[in-house]
Amino acid sequence: MVFSSSLFLFWFLPIFLGVYFLVDRRYKNAIALLASLLFYGFGSPRFLLVLLFSILIDFFLVRQVDKSPDTKRRKLFLVFSIILNIGLLAYFKYANFFIDNFNVLLGLFGSSPIRWTKVVLPIGISFFTFQKMSYSIDVYRKTSAPLQQITDYALFIMLFPQLIAGPIVRYNEIAAQITDRSANETIDNKILGFYRFVLGLSKKMLIANILAEYVDQVFALPTTEIGFSTAWLGILAYTFQIYFDFSGYSDMAIGIGKMIGFKFPENFNNPYISKSVSEFWKRWHITLGRWMMDYLYIPLGGNRKGNGRTYLNLWIVFFLSGLWHGASWTFVAWGVFHGLFIVLEKIFQKKGAHQKNTFTAYLSVFFTFVTVMIGWVLFRADTIGYAVHYVGAMFGTNGSSPALFVNSQFVFTLIVAAVFSFIGLIPSAKLQSKLEHLSTLSTPFSNRNTVLFGLVIVVLLVLSASFILKGSFNPFIYFRF
Repeated sequence: MVFSSSLFLFWFLPIFLGVYFLVDRRYKNAIALLASLLFYGFGSPRFLLVLLFSILIDFFLVRQVDKSPDTKRRKLFLVFSIILNIGLLAYFKYANFFIDNFNVLLGLFGSSPIRWTKVVLPIGISFFTFQKMSYSIDVYRKTSAPLQQITDYALFIMLFPQLIAGPIVRYNEIAAQITDRSANETIDNKILGFYRFVLGLSKKMLIANILAEYVDQVFALPTTEIGFSTAWLGILAYTFQIYFDFSGYSDMAIGIGKMIGFKFPENFNNPYISKSVSEFWKRWHITLGRWMMDYLYIPLGGNRKGNGRTYLNLWIVFFLSGLWHGASWTFVAWGVFHGLFIVLEKIFQKKGAHQKNTFTAYLSVFFTFVTVMIGWVLFRADTIGYAVHYVGAMFGTNGSSPALFVNSQFVFTLIVAAVFSFIGLIPSAKLQSKLEHLSTLSTPFSNRNTVLFGLVIVVLLVLSASFILKGSFNPFIYFRF
């Protein structure tokens, strides 16, 4: 079940919110957990027991981490917890990948391939695995006390707004809210949460899905048929599609969370106005970047062991970040690609490139945006070979020809996507303040603005709902992760 489906929008969410708001505070966690079980069970029933079993084992392992008197014993139980979570992720997400590649090697030496029953990927395993690991590590570090009831722990892992595609909510960010959300359960938060949900739904239905139709047509072509214009338009459309798709989902998750008293971390902050790839990763999928920083980069040594070790640690982080996104060499290459630019930026900063130079800020944004676009080719392509030839088409290897599949709806949507992606570049403090308020909806509006924005939200909701009801093209990029 996805947020942009008629089942969720017209049945599941209204019924859940109605029951949740009506019941006494003592039963709200139970209602939220029951709804989360139904939500996950509907989309992935065969894996619900696997998830629940892993939650049960993890809960008791982490209790031993907390109770054990000596450091060695605490570390041992932490290792058991990490092995459990990494083991499940490795089996379900990467077993097929490793076996397929091993069979390729066997073929090179003339050996018969291993027969293997393909493993089906549980929905959201990449996201809830990281959340489970954050719980184990935070308790081990004594950042937060462990939860006393297994139902509360299950709610932290399975809370349906962020269960299948994030944001990645770390335990120390939400520990207190699991047991007491009374301070956040206000009328303002309910209204602002609803507004945030509708904005996210609109990003998904009115921008991302329309661009997705064009992208799928372009990437279904043989690369020999993709000319210069089509190649650039195709990856430009995908660049906006993936942003509005994923940030839209994050907005919907944050909005639902706000409506029921949870404060989830922000996941995007105008990433396409970044002046460097390093800045891009501070603005794109923020919760993943922070997780990798706190639970991988710093434990590896961070930047404390010299330049060489710093660059190696960065390569490891981005290699694993690419692999985390998908069991394919294209995702690995995408991670390595970004790691290359992060390392190069670090090197040039060491040599003084941080000082003022002749390039303007806008030119930096342009080059960063083009770099990110080229990286998205690797992310979207099915094979590295296809990606290489597609990038070649972007730089004229197939010559120039009129762009394919273009229509007025696509052009209008592309312009709207570009405007909302780059409007943050306008040098106006007042505008920046308003944009920040609209992007997070963290504080109430004035009375006049509340009415005006409320009308806009109603229009966006009606338009989005109409697209859903007529069965419009409705893919979801991050659902497979």
